[in-house]
Amino acid sequence: MKEIKLAIVTMAMVLLAAIALSGSHRTVNAAVADGPALYKAKCASCHGMDGKGETPFGKMQKLRDLGSAEVQAQSDVELIEITAKGKHKMPGYEKSLGEDGVAAVVAHIRSLKH
Repeated sequence: MKEIKLAIVTMAMVLLAAIALSGSHRTVNAAVADGPALYKAKCASCHGMDGKGETPFGKMQKLRDLGSAEVQAQSDVELIEITAKGKHKMPGYEKSLGEDGVAAVVAHIRSLKH
């Protein structure tokens, strides 16, 4: 049973990574970077629109609440690094969003503070 769950999680992560990397040559200009829209497109499927991680995948992976004191205590540099490069099973988004898009997503994450 554990092997089946692991296989499903692995396949889901590969699919999410493929979706995230599609259109990876596109970068986002700071003048038009829309943090909420980028978050919705790239992050909400796992983290939820409210950032609480209460999606089926978020619960399974025990994602932290992005509005929590723990996450909000991280520096912008740390959050940008995680968003750009990825962490654990989360893919990085620097290629698809570019520096400005990643910064816009982090600014949106800051707005999720409780």
